[in-house]
Amino acid sequence: MCITLLFPGYDFRTGVSTWVGLDKQLSVGRLVGWSYEDPTVSGEGKPVTVILNKDPASGAAIDPPVRAYVYQAGTPFSSGVNHTGGLGKGVEELSLSLGKIKAANSSQGAVFLITKGEFNGEEIDYVENATATRGWTPDQVLRTGGDANSRYVGKGKTIYISEGCWWCHTLLPEQTQDWQYFGAPPYLGDFNGEMPTAFGSDRKAPDLLHVAARNSSREWMYMHFFNPRLVQPNSIMPRFDYLWGKTDANGNKIDFAKWRAEYSDYLHGKRIYAPEVPEPAANSEVRAVVDWIMTALK
Repeated sequence: MCITLLFPGYDFRTGVSTWVGLDKQLSVGRLVGWSYEDPTVSGEGKPVTVILNKDPASGAAIDPPVRAYVYQAGTPFSSGVNHTGGLGKGVEELSLSLGKIKAANSSQGAVFLITKGEFNGEEIDYVENATATRGWTPDQVLRTGGDANSRYVGKGKTIYISEGCWWCHTLLPEQTQDWQYFGAPPYLGDFNGEMPTAFGSDRKAPDLLHVAARNSSREWMYMHFFNPRLVQPNSIMPRFDYLWGKTDANGNKIDFAKWRAEYSDYLHGKRIYAPEVPEPAANSEVRAVVDWIMTALK
């Protein structure tokens, strides 16, 4: 006996990308996972998101600040730039005509923005190649923003995937009670061009979709990653102190054994305060994953 099962299908390309969908694909880049540009799945070949409050060409103030997605020479473009059909009706047309995204060349690098435009009487967001429309170069934008305004969102999401955080956390509030506590669920267009989506299918810990809106403290996040019991005594989350690497923000070697011995003294009442968590270096993995949380998960 032969049974044929028919399942309904949906072509995501028929959806119209929202601002969230554009932000996710531009900040993360081509894909997260094993690929020839990131063979160790460590976040190589990713763009940098820069919060710009000043025009890098003229020096004029930008208020409110905008997000610039910097693709240095050789960084692979996101799927929406390479395959514009995935942007959705209207977004594709404006990105091609006004945004000039096909003028971008990955071997030379480019800077992208999300800009508002009008299509068939409706205001929508589209992708603008600021290198072509405003003359902004990747080096110029990185220099103007500086490290304080740079967010390593793409590398951070890679670490979220490679560390298996999705085994315990979801990025998809599912039920009415979820919406009241964790915030609104995502829209269909939030997923255009995102690879992988990383919804998560099991939950042993809170949903993280809007976690930065509930807790905007970077210091709390660093303490939580270094040792979750510092801020939540009954947490079952493992320590991720190794994401700090070998040295702190001042270049000093991190003595993990000493820190744990002092923490043990604190637990046994031999110290009044827990030892301080080392300040992470700018190029550390924990800096990137917290950048991703605080920038993408609001």
